[in-house]
Amino acid sequence: MRNPPQASLGLLDIAVSRNGYGRQLDSDVRFGKTVLRDQPIEMVFIRAPVIDEIGRGVAVLAEDGGRPVMVRQGRVMASTFHPELTSDDSIHRYFLGLIDERS
Repeated sequence: MRNPPQASLGLLDIAVSRNGYGRQLDSDVRFGKTVLRDQPIEMVFIRAPVIDEIGRGVAVLAEDGGRPVMVRQGRVMASTFHPELTSDDSIHRYFLGLIDERS
């Protein structure tokens, strides 16, 4: 993690910058495309990090403005927005499907 440097769990091969979209006052709600469904999804960004780099084996699941905002590597997912703050449950259902794959 950059800006400031911070220890990572190392679960995803990505590099991020904290608060990359700005401070709390710059929080925003946008709609972006995803591989999870045909329609754009609502994305609530609150002091969101920016994914600066993705490594091999990291799949981009959603984008906003050409930038990755939700990624997956194996059974690990991360998003720079808050899917739990919308009424759309498609991301949660996708995540539960990953858990089910493990069974």
